[in-house]
Amino acid sequence: MSTAPSLPPFKGARIIIAMGVSSSGKSASGAAIARRLHAPFLDGDGYHPPANKEKMRSGIPLQDEDRWPWLETLAVALHEAADQKGVAVGACSALKRAYRDFLTEKAGEPILFVFLDGDIEVIRKRIEARAHEFMNPKLLDSQFATLERPAEDENVLKVDVSDTVEAIATKVANKLTHLKVFKRGQ
Repeated sequence: MSTAPSLPPFKGARIIIAMGVSSSGKSASGAAIARRLHAPFLDGDGYHPPANKEKMRSGIPLQDEDRWPWLETLAVALHEAADQKGVAVGACSALKRAYRDFLTEKAGEPILFVFLDGDIEVIRKRIEARAHEFMNPKLLDSQFATLERPAEDENVLKVDVSDTVEAIATKVANKLTHLKVFKRGQ
């Protein structure tokens, strides 16, 4: 039996996705992580087709058939960005394990999911205090109902949403020792 320390499960992941329910801080945290890594940032919201945005704007939860094409488009874009820059960061709810597995499959490579974990009441206060292009605050309960918390065997780094965005970005960047080459100036 080896006594060597085991490598993090996300060793080699060039794609990092900030994930969680609406208003957990995916976009802000993802963008901050991308800045730390000098990487492109792709916000999953920008990859939703107009029909998905209209449903959410109207307070209608998305169904799986609405999500699959969106997730595939985002996964391919993240893979292409990682090919160009060596690393890419995204933001995507990725609420179910099946979505996370699908993203990984369509990207064709490992993805580290940064799970922005928080209490529903903390996040409810956030969603009620912000204006979003299409995310209706009425959908928060359905987001929590859909959420399948990442399991121990997934490539996931759990962080608390009560931390500041910069603290989250620092925590994540410090865990990505295989990407140190990208953290110039730190």
